[in-house]
Amino acid sequence: MKKKTQIVNLTYLEDMSGGSEGVMKEMISIFISQVSEFAGEMKDLYDKKEYFTLGNLIHKAKSSISIMGMENLAKEMKEFELLAKEEKDVDKYEGFINHFKQSCNEAIDELKEIIKE
Repeated sequence: MKKKTQIVNLTYLEDMSGGSEGVMKEMISIFISQVSEFAGEMKDLYDKKEYFTLGNLIHKAKSSISIMGMENLAKEMKEFELLAKEEKDVDKYEGFINHFKQSCNEAIDELKEIIKE
């Protein structure tokens, strides 16, 4: 399951799973289904102006993307989480959500290629 990656870094996942391909594939599958749900929920909470709840969801999403080694996105989501919980800079939220979706879609494509191997 070795492949040069650009979006994800599976080092942490490999360490956590003891290198078990079965465990890694299962974690990747969970990630793929979770982040799609997270993106939809983020948009819904944003539209409903439920910013504190949005911050809590972002916290969960941040954990998932951290496991996949998406450090830059995780840092960005930490900033987003704090802003949302304080209901500050609301005009930036849509950009954060769109970037989350775009990055996760790219990661999903990459992870699907890795699973095939």
